[in-house]
Amino acid sequence: MSIKVYGIPNCDTVRKARKWLEQQSVPFDFHDVRAEPVQPTIIQAWLEQLGVEKVINKRSTAWRELSAAQQHIASNADAIKLLQQHPTLMKRPLLDCHGTLCAGFNDKQWQAALEQA
Repeated sequence: MSIKVYGIPNCDTVRKARKWLEQQSVPFDFHDVRAEPVQPTIIQAWLEQLGVEKVINKRSTAWRELSAAQQHIASNADAIKLLQQHPTLMKRPLLDCHGTLCAGFNDKQWQAALEQA
């Protein structure tokens, strides 16, 4: 299993995280969530490990543009459907380091995940 970073290429935080990984000489695969939708089973794993509150960015512009009905997330299935329809709702970037997940970029948290791998 490789290290994977999920996000969108034009996001400043994603660019910062990718640059940090490159400076650390960490090989990784980048998954553009807009260009290639994330599989429901992968999103389910994110939700199980991190929870809806850490996976979905409720402070984003995309979140504010949703209707109240769309913002009502009653289950992981609702969250999966929402993230597949609106991939920019995810907290970016999301690091999958051999099964250890980190949502958002925090260099200390990412370094700890890399050391555990």
